[in-house]
Amino acid sequence: MPAITPNTLARAYNDAGYFARNVRTIEVLVDRDAVTSGAAAAGEPWQYYDMGHGYCTYTFFEQCQHRMACARCDFYTPKASTKGQLLEAKDNLQRMLASIPLTDDEQAAVDDGQAALDQLLVRLTDVPTPAGPTPRQIGIPATATLLPIVDVRQGHT
Repeated sequence: MPAITPNTLARAYNDAGYFARNVRTIEVLVDRDAVTSGAAAAGEPWQYYDMGHGYCTYTFFEQCQHRMACARCDFYTPKASTKGQLLEAKDNLQRMLASIPLTDDEQAAVDDGQAALDQLLVRLTDVPTPAGPTPRQIGIPATATLLPIVDVRQGHT
């Protein structure tokens, strides 16, 4: 039997639809003024991942375990807040799309709704957020009903 090469393996995953099934595309706002002024290099937020109910400024958003079950960490800005409204009013924002790979738990939350989201919240209760504290330390109950994701766009197949 011939050895399986990385190309053969990648082709098999692609043919099976694995990548299209496990990736979602979300909108990202890029603050061009923060980039050109050097504020981004100084640690100021410059990219805002649109989660439907708010924005996340965590640079490594695609790696955050809490990204669909936001624990209201320091990187989160609710859209209904004054800060969120000021962000949306900026005229220097560039709207872009980012493809985000989903874990099995996140895929279930997208496909199956609140029950799967509740299971994800329970699993993440003691997992630190990007800001440091866990949802338990922040005081968010594991059965919290969080705001829904209002728009999920599937990646290109």
